[in-house]
Amino acid sequence: MSGLDCLTPRRLRIVFYIQAMCVGIFLAGTFRELFLKEASEITAPIEIALRLFVATGMVLGTVLGWSALRNSMRKAQETERKLKDASNAFMDVMAEHFKQWDLTPAESDVALFSLKGLTVNEIAELRGTSAGTVKAQSNAIYRKAGVSGRPQLLSLFIDDLIQDELPGRIKEKAQSTAPSTLSTVSG
Repeated sequence: MSGLDCLTPRRLRIVFYIQAMCVGIFLAGTFRELFLKEASEITAPIEIALRLFVATGMVLGTVLGWSALRNSMRKAQETERKLKDASNAFMDVMAEHFKQWDLTPAESDVALFSLKGLTVNEIAELRGTSAGTVKAQSNAIYRKAGVSGRPQLLSLFIDDLIQDELPGRIKEKAQSTAPSTLSTVSG
């Protein structure tokens, strides 16, 4: 757990309340000294101005800090939601391709693990099969997908996800220079 992982919304609210309480105590002490002292005990004007300046800074810091924290937490939640949406979209694209290629359930598993970056031996261990079986299934996947290996297989999915996001002139250039196997499989 990193240092920032422990900063849950509840803990941050507690820190904010402690900070606000400290500001309140400081302000109360300042105003007590300013307004409840006898004439002979009046603090020098420079000290009064300094205390008011510090109090103003503390109040602004607390309010702006809380506002920035709330915005940051909102953005983090939004980013998390977008990441989940992107992950779901990637899974949908994969399922669509696997169906188009008519992959068996075993081949779909191998393809998924391969796209996640696992080695042949790791896939074999996870699936309880031999490395030779995984290699044969990988070759069948590549043949059905019309690619020569794992990097091209991965590029099919990345291409599907980013193709709509490219600016017009770059998209046209990318489509005109794409290998024929990629455009026929992903098209």
